[in-house]
Amino acid sequence: MEIVDVLVIGGGPGGYLCAERAAQGGLSVILFEKRALGGTCLNEGCIPTKTLLNSAKLYRHATESSAFGVEGTAVYHHDRVIARKNKVVKTLVAGVGATMRSNKVTVVKETAVIEGRTEEGFAVKAGDAVYTGRRLVIAAGSEANVPPIPGVKEGLASGFVVTNREILEETALPKHLIAIGGGVIGLEMACYFASVGTKVTVIEALPKIAGPTDPEICKVLMDTYGKRGMDFYLNCKVLAVTADGVKFEENGEEKFLACDKVLLSVGRHAASAGLGLDKLGVEMNRAAVVTDRHLCTSVPGVYAVGDVNGKIMLAHTAYREAEVAVNHMLGIPDEMRYEVIPSVIYTDPEVASVGLSLDEARKNGINAKETKLPMQYAGRYVAENERGTGFIKLVLDQDRRRLIGCHMVGSYASEIIMTAVMMIDTELSPSRLKKLVFPHPTVAEIIREALFAL
Repeated sequence: MEIVDVLVIGGGPGGYLCAERAAQGGLSVILFEKRALGGTCLNEGCIPTKTLLNSAKLYRHATESSAFGVEGTAVYHHDRVIARKNKVVKTLVAGVGATMRSNKVTVVKETAVIEGRTEEGFAVKAGDAVYTGRRLVIAAGSEANVPPIPGVKEGLASGFVVTNREILEETALPKHLIAIGGGVIGLEMACYFASVGTKVTVIEALPKIAGPTDPEICKVLMDTYGKRGMDFYLNCKVLAVTADGVKFEENGEEKFLACDKVLLSVGRHAASAGLGLDKLGVEMNRAAVVTDRHLCTSVPGVYAVGDVNGKIMLAHTAYREAEVAVNHMLGIPDEMRYEVIPSVIYTDPEVASVGLSLDEARKNGINAKETKLPMQYAGRYVAENERGTGFIKLVLDQDRRRLIGCHMVGSYASEIIMTAVMMIDTELSPSRLKKLVFPHPTVAEIIREALFAL
């Protein structure tokens, strides 16, 4: 069989973009995907959840807009929302397939397992065939964690317990959903169901929701969704999942809540098991493949991009890693800058951040200061939000006179954050940044206001 330049295992964001960029760079590529092109992000994560959240936002606007002079009735058809989600996913998956064909990437829809190293490169078995490539890219993605909580495996088998994959196929709204885990994935789904009429309870082992997100931002989210009927149990340990609810411990006291569906959302781990990486002697950090800033592994010619390297499990991180890896193959100077990767939570209101918080900066020995402004400093925000509680924080390195962090909660935060990303990435001084002209009125003007406040 023909020897190709690059073998890519995994057709998610990191894998398919790596295949596309490598092919555009003149390399011959074979891409292996055992399920569907697009990976978790396109089929079970980013795109499906945002489709649902957009429908929930429209529903909320239809039912809670009397303050804006609009009143009416609305009926939410969750089954139709799921059908539209499926249509969106099908369209985008087909688009990825078309891109692979147009770039002459060979797609093999089989489970791929590394056979080992050969004189020509690396051998990968998929189906009944063995493929050889001069370089190998691991882009196998991640899988949902399943903790050893009594009753969880039985619940998964019966459908009473679901992960982010299964819940996106539910055509009926549960009356009461308990989310085990208040991280980003669990929070987005919890907020979706709470917005469309489901009673939602979040049980989180940590003292706050949303992982490393700014505590003040987390409080805004909790206050907002608390008013919409969502309950939060923090610092709580789940003891067991029964046939009709969840047992947990709060302040040493055992409690029980009945529900008709449990969302298991306690993080994800790199999907490296069974790939055959041990046959190459690739260095691992538990399940994650260890990589440098060029996405090279400990084995020359082997790269790992996306969730499988455990760096920052976000689709846009995988996209950039794919480009850096291909550039390394082509001899083009490039490297990852993980410190300027933005993070977004697509709740309503949205949350977005990039760079360091004030506490993180000071822990790193940086002479930093922070400014905080309410979103009401932006006229468009006031026009579109009744009693909005959004705000922005900018963090400045006072010695270098450089912006090093931005954290915000409010409408359009997911779109506005890219402005802050470019400001931090380019390392322009605040005096230069203040000369940028923002269109008026936009919510993004809050960044300009915050710069002057610094």
